[in-house]
Amino acid sequence: MTSNSSKHPGISAALADFVTSAPALPEAVTEDARRSVLDGLGSMLAGSLEPQARKVQTVVHGLGTSDEATVFCAGRASAAGAALANGVATHTLELDDIHKTSTVHAAAPVISAALAVAEREHRSGRDFLRAVVLGYEAALRVGEAVNPSHYRHWHPTGTVATFGAAVAAGHLIGLDARQMLDALGSAGTQAAGLWEFNASGAMSKTLHPGKAAMNGVLSADLAKLGFTGAATILEGPRGFFAATSQEHDASRVTAGLGEVWKISENGYKLYSCCGHTHTAIDAALEMRSAQGWDARQVLDQVREVRLSTYGPGWDIVSEQRPRTPYQAKFSLAYVVSAALLEGAVGLDQFSPERFGPAGVAAPAIAELLTRIRPQVSAELTRMYPAAWPVRLELELQDGRLLQGGGDFPRGNMENPVSTGVLEDKFRTLVQPRFGAALCDQALDLVRHLEDVDDLSAAFRSLGHAVQGAVR
Repeated sequence: MTSNSSKHPGISAALADFVTSAPALPEAVTEDARRSVLDGLGSMLAGSLEPQARKVQTVVHGLGTSDEATVFCAGRASAAGAALANGVATHTLELDDIHKTSTVHAAAPVISAALAVAEREHRSGRDFLRAVVLGYEAALRVGEAVNPSHYRHWHPTGTVATFGAAVAAGHLIGLDARQMLDALGSAGTQAAGLWEFNASGAMSKTLHPGKAAMNGVLSADLAKLGFTGAATILEGPRGFFAATSQEHDASRVTAGLGEVWKISENGYKLYSCCGHTHTAIDAALEMRSAQGWDARQVLDQVREVRLSTYGPGWDIVSEQRPRTPYQAKFSLAYVVSAALLEGAVGLDQFSPERFGPAGVAAPAIAELLTRIRPQVSAELTRMYPAAWPVRLELELQDGRLLQGGGDFPRGNMENPVSTGVLEDKFRTLVQPRFGAALCDQALDLVRHLEDVDDLSAAFRSLGHAVQGAVR
């Protein structure tokens, strides 16, 4: 529904009041925060070796020398610089978390900001986890308020997550409610991230969470010094809601505050590609397994693959003939073909040698792509963003029809995975790049975060180990 800000006076102030006076966290919420940190740290470590992350690390060090916080694979930097570099790294492999109804990848901006400031301020692991929870609370609630119309042009991980990063950083430096409101004001006026990068596969998508993290730290630090921000940054007539959405529901920001904790709704990605493809991947993998097919049998038996999906997701994953790994990550047709033919959609399926100027180099996938028939369903679109539904139908050469699909991808709270699955994902990302000993060190740190008195010492040690492993 379209919201009139006069019906929700002081929504920004209400959010600032809550995050500075929130009740003690239930143990289950703290555990959900630990799961989010586990998942985010795996992507952060693995992504820190990727080319775009390396470029940002170089720029961060060019901004000046500082020993405040860890930049994985690149020593130390200021808290703001570390938040930028680690935020980019976390989002690079497309394996960081996703919250369904806000469509926000919160780990990259919020955890990166929280970790950097927690190190600088020598805060405890328990303080860090609480900051993460509060940061997710702000980011995901603002995201729900503007979704889905915001999503047409704006990348929420760069926009609404700026508020979350500011809250996480602000909590760790002890902002009061008035200062937190100033931090939200400064965060909102810096919130940015446009989807136009998707047209050419530019690296900008990874810059969005990095800048959100950096801007959140900057906003909190400025507020601590008395730098003021708009007091009605969300609901004002020229504020965030009005500027970045055709429709919004301001009540989503405050509904159930202190009772419903958004981090407990977090979703985890099991495939290294856009989350809007994951329900379809699940369905394709289930069909392949049920039939007992190998790649040859898929090509011999499947005449046509019909996919029905929801409009906002299709806008992002409509690439039919990807020519680069990045385009393939946003190609519903490609990932479903890979799932059916290879039974996996991991990092290997997006390796550079699989693509060339003419498109997909793998002959089997190139052939199956010609049989994919996607369409947008009005019925499924109406279900979004509460669900991310896909319907899959395979027409076989003998005329039979096989049908499948789902409403929620594996890893969402409606289709959950265990902490053990997330730890296995962590090992898959970290161990091949940094070795078993470092992987165990990082896992042990996450498992015992609440026992850590000074995150600076703990993550300095992990950072040194990472540096040693990549030399």
